[in-house]
Amino acid sequence: MSTPQDVAKRRWWRPELGLALVVLGLGVFVVLGTLDVSAAASQLGLGPRFFPMLVGGSMIVIGLFYVADVLRGGRGDPEESEDVDVDAPADWRSVGLVSGIFLAFTALLNPLGWVLAASLLFFGLSLALGAEHKVRAAVVGVIVGLVTYLLFVKGLGVTLPGGLLQGVL
Repeated sequence: MSTPQDVAKRRWWRPELGLALVVLGLGVFVVLGTLDVSAAASQLGLGPRFFPMLVGGSMIVIGLFYVADVLRGGRGDPEESEDVDVDAPADWRSVGLVSGIFLAFTALLNPLGWVLAASLLFFGLSLALGAEHKVRAAVVGVIVGLVTYLLFVKGLGVTLPGGLLQGVL
């Protein structure tokens, strides 16, 4: 038998509030972790603390608004999309492939370097998620890996592993 306190607690605590608190907590964690980063600003004037602080601060603001919304009675909308079958089983094969690709990326990052490991990551993810044109996926993977390397290393002054291409880049 439910007591009035149990009913009030169920109304107050909902899964939406748990997610809101996780977003808020992760934002605080990112901002606090970024405070320890010390490095000179890059040529653009943005140091390696800029983007983590931007993301962490945004997560804090979103988390606060989300907590306030949930406490005022807001609820998550039920899935209403036409192309989603809520009764379909989970695609554990894709989950396993994506997880394996991320694990391989972490294992290959230092030996191969960012450009090659990220290229393999993006290529592998595109194939696991259903890309039909393998050559195009490979080319886009290399371009994205190279561009992100150049943006972080040359633009922001962040050190990424060069790996096999250390002397070339």
